[in-house]
Amino acid sequence: MFYDRHHKERISMRKIIVSEFLTLDGVMESNEKWQFPYFSDDLAEFSMKQILALDAILLGRATYEIFASSWPSRTNNEFGIADKLNSMPKFVVSSTLEKAKWNNSTIIKENVAQEISNLKQQSGGDIGITGSATLIQSIMPYNLIDGYRLLVHPIVLGSGKSLFSDASNTTLKLVETKMFSSGVVLLTYQSV
Repeated sequence: MFYDRHHKERISMRKIIVSEFLTLDGVMESNEKWQFPYFSDDLAEFSMKQILALDAILLGRATYEIFASSWPSRTNNEFGIADKLNSMPKFVVSSTLEKAKWNNSTIIKENVAQEISNLKQQSGGDIGITGSATLIQSIMPYNLIDGYRLLVHPIVLGSGKSLFSDASNTTLKLVETKMFSSGVVLLTYQSV
């Protein structure tokens, strides 16, 4: 929160929340190959509520293209996830993408940190990031990420793309833990 000097009122900034499926050794890559044996009803309910609570999503090009090739053809299911994802504002960070065809999508090509900072200052609710390791790692040094929801799965892969690269220097404060029936553990952190 900050104060508007001219109006002396408190203004609440939007938060950027990273939500990731991770292995015990921190791998986030190709989670569709290892996460589903651990997907339980309580984890599904948590994931659904998390998506429905977002106001917008911010994605890197590769994750955006995966989502954009899948979600637009889906119709609303009993939980409303497809409708929510298809209608909410989507911001894709890419220097190569020419058109963002998925409904309500905007491309951010330049001045990425500044553009994301501007998004945070607009009115609205939380902005979620999922997947998008390169994007996350590129904005970490600018302190633009407010929180992390890490769903740690009880599996070790030994190699693969990690959420936190060797160059990451991020201090986090643990604010919540929760265990799901499948053994997945949610670790919720705030950036400090």
